[in-house]
Amino acid sequence: MFGHHRGGFGRRFARDDEAQPEGRHDRGHHGRGRGFMQEGGGRSRVFDQGELRFVLLALIAEQPRHGYEIIKAIEDRLGGSYSPSPGVIYPTLTLLNELGYATVSETGGGRKLYTITEEGRAHLAENKPMVDAVFARMARASASTSGGRAPQVMRAIENMKLALRMRLSRGPLADGEAQAIADALDAAARAIEQA
Repeated sequence: MFGHHRGGFGRRFARDDEAQPEGRHDRGHHGRGRGFMQEGGGRSRVFDQGELRFVLLALIAEQPRHGYEIIKAIEDRLGGSYSPSPGVIYPTLTLLNELGYATVSETGGGRKLYTITEEGRAHLAENKPMVDAVFARMARASASTSGGRAPQVMRAIENMKLALRMRLSRGPLADGEAQAIADALDAAARAIEQA
């Protein structure tokens, strides 16, 4: 079972919150340092060994989700104090799919929708006490970060960056497409200035 097996998925998945090199991963923390505050007052990793897999599984058990929706859900549940990078989320979703705990379907525009399988639901149920403990810790972290940056604004910023990266990764922009994107960004900037 993957939640309790310490070396079983290769070095690539040794720590869910470090699937990429340290420098790139830290961009998702919005300047708040590594991890979130624990009850003892110190900072630690956001997720311990195997926990991220269970968080993702629980989120897609609530409803099928796209990767960016999962990123937003985790950020919201942590009060905006942590935003996992796509480089952490997507390899973990791929692993869940390979293990038979989730299915993936194309929804157009290169977007993938992740859905839990019956095997995934059974695995989640078998590990319910640990999953509940992780979500309780996330709720405490969210409560302790209230009064900081507005999580909905931080989520929207990350969503915009992800949308731009996804569009630019599909290939060069035609002149009309580039202008339409620039116009949308300029309009958003004007609206933010006037808010």
